[in-house]
Amino acid sequence: MKAIQITEFGGPEVLRPAEVPEPVPQPGQLLVDVDGAGVNYADTHAVEDSYLSRSSLPMIPGGEVVGRTPDGRRVVALTATGGYAERACAWEPMATDVPDEVSDAAALALVVQGLTAWNLLRTSARIAPGESVVVHAAAGGTGSLAVQLARRFGAGRVIATASTKEKRELALSLGADEAIDAEAEGLKDRLVEANGGKKVDIVLEMTGGPVFDASLAALAPFGRLVTYGMASRQEPSPLAAAKLMGHSTSVVGFWLMHALGRPDLHAEPMRELLQLVATGELTPQLGGTYPLNEARTVHEALRARRTTGKLVLDPKS
Repeated sequence: MKAIQITEFGGPEVLRPAEVPEPVPQPGQLLVDVDGAGVNYADTHAVEDSYLSRSSLPMIPGGEVVGRTPDGRRVVALTATGGYAERACAWEPMATDVPDEVSDAAALALVVQGLTAWNLLRTSARIAPGESVVVHAAAGGTGSLAVQLARRFGAGRVIATASTKEKRELALSLGADEAIDAEAEGLKDRLVEANGGKKVDIVLEMTGGPVFDASLAALAPFGRLVTYGMASRQEPSPLAAAKLMGHSTSVVGFWLMHALGRPDLHAEPMRELLQLVATGELTPQLGGTYPLNEARTVHEALRARRTTGKLVLDPKS
């Protein structure tokens, strides 16, 4: 079958088309005839072996697929690896049936990014009605859904950050009250200004480095910064317990892997998200569908922050 396989770690240049044997499902697994493979920022880390879980070679990247099972079910599923291919295997509990009203791309936008946004707000930040929420990278797959969900979950003020005017306008159209430049320089002051001169309650942060530092400095007492990525490849300044105590602030880490296998954090939210999309109450941002062989180009654009919304690879084109 056709696939994208890497035989060495590195940047987008190591993503190469290949002919590989079809996967054989183990007991408890589903074989999925892939109609679309989702591309996540985490894939760029897996390809260079800088992710939280280690990669091994040779590897077919890709952790999410939508397609049909041999018995005709249309499912969206999480896979450990193997998504960038014509067929992939997924454990049965990691697969969810997709309503007819939900497109392939929209379903793929939910299985990682939608679940992440839901858990960032509900599980990690424990959002309360009326709280202010900062969403970094608000035009991206996770951020665009987090803006909408924060509003739905009762946020008092939603502040988006994005790198371009067009992306900031998108965040505003999705329900953000304010949208500001994502540049780290002066970010703390811009966040406070966007919140009416008050420090903020919740920050969803996935950049790292100075953006993390500025976001932490912008937290109000009892505020929570939830970190779920390191897109800049820069570590933030070391945290001092006394500083957290002195400001009554919290830093919470989130990795979706720890939500899997827990129905209250995975299966139930996934069904809720799919239903919200089916009824038009939640709108995933779709960034485009590309032939499987263009995986390298898609990774280059993603790393250069030239994309918005959900990116999909089509193994059938």
